[in-house]
Amino acid sequence: MVRARTSREWREPSYRSRRIEVTRVAQPNEIYDKYLTRAISEINELTGEILRCSRCSHARTMPVIGSGHPMADIFMLKYQARPSELHEGVAFFGRAGTALMKSCQRLKIDPLQLYGTNVVKCGDARGRPEAKCLDHLRRELAIVNPKLIVAMGEETVTALNIAEIPLARALEYRPGEIVELTPGTEVLVAPDIDASLDEQRLKAEFWRAFRRLGEWYDNIPPY
Repeated sequence: MVRARTSREWREPSYRSRRIEVTRVAQPNEIYDKYLTRAISEINELTGEILRCSRCSHARTMPVIGSGHPMADIFMLKYQARPSELHEGVAFFGRAGTALMKSCQRLKIDPLQLYGTNVVKCGDARGRPEAKCLDHLRRELAIVNPKLIVAMGEETVTALNIAEIPLARALEYRPGEIVELTPGTEVLVAPDIDASLDEQRLKAEFWRAFRRLGEWYDNIPPY
């Protein structure tokens, strides 16, 4: 004879034969740390390749590597390394870097949001940059994946146009304008910082264009 189930038995099924698995969800900080670890590893690998590069006549001098946070929102880019950078082997070492840091402090921009490099990382470049220089630049941009590139100088804008960055739009040299380069990255065009360090008129022109960065930074959502 089959016994009828009581009302309690209907309400409370047995879980003895069921196995409950709890999946741990990664926390936001853990995810960020993994991305950061990967970015550091990829930047270090690229740096090693740059230091071993011997593709052109510029390679007679020690290459200048990028500096800053490898997952920065803001990617500072100028055309070529200057003597102070060549001496230390670090991008933006010297007067240009000091001027940019003072400018960013005025605009209340967190230095941890910055990464800086040169298109041509060694020697005195003349004319069109070597294909290897552009390859290094493409990879550097892909690793950092910035929200905004500050392209300083006409030669830098030209280099971005010929670098064959995936999905990139053509740029024009219009200082002070912020335009879309790719679906995820914009560009702020500014005068050459290295040429804007002495003459007051050129300093004013650079600052007039560069301070648009502050407006852009203030409008970034905080999440």
